[in-house]
Amino acid sequence: MSTHPFSAAQAYRQMALIRRFEEQILDLGREGVIAGSIHLCLGQEAIPVGALAALQEQDRVLSTYRGHGWALACGTDPEALMAEIAQRGNGVNGGRAGSPLLSDPDHGFLGENSIVGAGVPIADGVALASQYLGTNRVVVTSVGDGAMNQGATTEGMIFAAARNLPVIFLCENNGWAEMTAISGINRVPDLAERSHGLGIESHVVDGNDPFAVYEAVGAAAAKCRSGEGPILLECKTSRLSGHYNKDIQHYRPEADADAARAADPLPRLILRALDEGALTEDEIDDIDEQVYKLIDSIAQRVRTAPDPVVADVYTHVLAPDTTSDTRPTSPVEPAKELSYLRAINLALRTEMDNRPEVAIWGEDVGFAGGIFGVTRGLQKDYGERRIFDTPIAEAAILGAAVGAAMEGMRPVVEIMWADFLFVALDQIINQAANVRYVSRSRLTAPMVVRMQQGVTPGSCAQHSQSIEAILAHIPGIKVGLPATAQDAYSMTRAAIADPDPTILIEHRSLYQETGSVTAGGEVQAAAGARKHRDGSDLAIITWGSMLHEALSAADDLALNGIHASVLDLRWLRPLDDAAIADVVRAAGGRVVVAHEANLTAGFGAEIAAHITERHFDILAAPVSRIGLNDLRMPSAPVLQAAVLPRAADIVDAARKLVTPAHV
Repeated sequence: MSTHPFSAAQAYRQMALIRRFEEQILDLGREGVIAGSIHLCLGQEAIPVGALAALQEQDRVLSTYRGHGWALACGTDPEALMAEIAQRGNGVNGGRAGSPLLSDPDHGFLGENSIVGAGVPIADGVALASQYLGTNRVVVTSVGDGAMNQGATTEGMIFAAARNLPVIFLCENNGWAEMTAISGINRVPDLAERSHGLGIESHVVDGNDPFAVYEAVGAAAAKCRSGEGPILLECKTSRLSGHYNKDIQHYRPEADADAARAADPLPRLILRALDEGALTEDEIDDIDEQVYKLIDSIAQRVRTAPDPVVADVYTHVLAPDTTSDTRPTSPVEPAKELSYLRAINLALRTEMDNRPEVAIWGEDVGFAGGIFGVTRGLQKDYGERRIFDTPIAEAAILGAAVGAAMEGMRPVVEIMWADFLFVALDQIINQAANVRYVSRSRLTAPMVVRMQQGVTPGSCAQHSQSIEAILAHIPGIKVGLPATAQDAYSMTRAAIADPDPTILIEHRSLYQETGSVTAGGEVQAAAGARKHRDGSDLAIITWGSMLHEALSAADDLALNGIHASVLDLRWLRPLDDAAIADVVRAAGGRVVVAHEANLTAGFGAEIAAHITERHFDILAAPVSRIGLNDLRMPSAPVLQAAVLPRAADIVDAARKLVTPAHV
């Protein structure tokens, strides 16, 4: 990234390179060299070129899915970029990203985002890390005009304003939100006006003039570095092509297309440069010839470039398993009786003591210590820099964690109720889970999301769901459910130490449950089940709050001569295959799987299928599942008690599996 003003020749060369690159990409798409949709930035070249000229080497960029020009302006190798768009093995992401999700962190380009508006909260996290780590970085995140209508964009702007983050929100307003004219869905002529109610400074910029963009971004970056961010820049520009490569633009008035061509930034720059004597026609011709030769030669090589190696497709989903030699250890402390919530608090304190990169944020987690008091006292002891309250904006909370983790922090964020995760699930499924895989581990997102779920008396249908199956379905994240005070401590520390995004689902009915906790020792891996009972007649497999019902059921069964093992899976992703195999074999293939969640598509179905597929030869009977029948959770305690699975249900299922001959 250049740190100096640039000349007309430099501006034209970069803009011409982007233009010819995009035209060639369009040709390759027509030839069938590129599979899928391609979103081009034809007509918008002045924005990334002007912006990058104003930024510094340490700064970061996130863009929309129309981001090829941003990558090139950041310094990405054109051949590696074209190869990526063509899904080739020598692409900048090895063919894993294609056109709409590519990234090049080695050049400060943290990537495109094919989810409209989703990059804004992530940019907040990158900017937060700049503040926290003192790197003096400014972050530019580009969005289209359509993204200004997204909730994640507004949440991200609110979050950034609350923290005075050094982030520039750059709206590339080309007049079209995909295939809908922006003029028909907005009541204000300038989208920059929306920032006024958020207390964010904003400016409207001529996005077809690279020097106007340079001046605006330079001024905004200076303010951000001095602590006066964030700032919104609306760059008015034009789209010379359709929304994507096969868009015939049947919806677009000819007058609008004519106006876009008349505003084309390249001829405009040529006329200005010739008029001011900054370039001659010969110099322009020379630049054009050099650019055409370069892009044509790159395209020839990309056409015959090798496909990605198929054997590598399963790599980089998660970090390789770490051995005990790489996990930190500390002196083992004498065991003490702690409540489940105080065990989590102790684990957070331990990690904050040992890891300066750990910071905690979420709704009410700071001063109040969370609605259940799990983080109580941490802000007093560690300060507002390391644990702070956020706006009620789940997308921003989670997205900021993704961005901060990508920049070297270890965020621990809290979503107050698991049910609330659904308003921002994109940041887990489409963002955090993809970071390592798409970048082939050049970027990682070691973040922890804490939440609580489940039924307690008086909870309603929006505060009582068990959502572990939804999350465990997603490759690229880890999912754990601590069920004891010891595991609340150990699994929290394991999650913070883990190199991948990790979700801890606590059960609020357990917060006041006490148990013996041994602190210190080796930090566990974020994996592994725990067996609480041995038994040869039956295996009860469970997790979360149902562990305690399973243990009660095992005690009741023992009184009648039925000896059941009880396996707490603890981590649903990754799943402990070996532990499951051991208890199934020991029980002669008689298995009950119990959970609080709904039966249909609950994770118990996955465990039943897992056992059936791997151990069908020893199964004495079909795996029996215990769970909540499919309904919404009522609030009345008497109704909850009537429908929730309990120890008695496990006992009944066990007695059907274990005949007298087996006892």
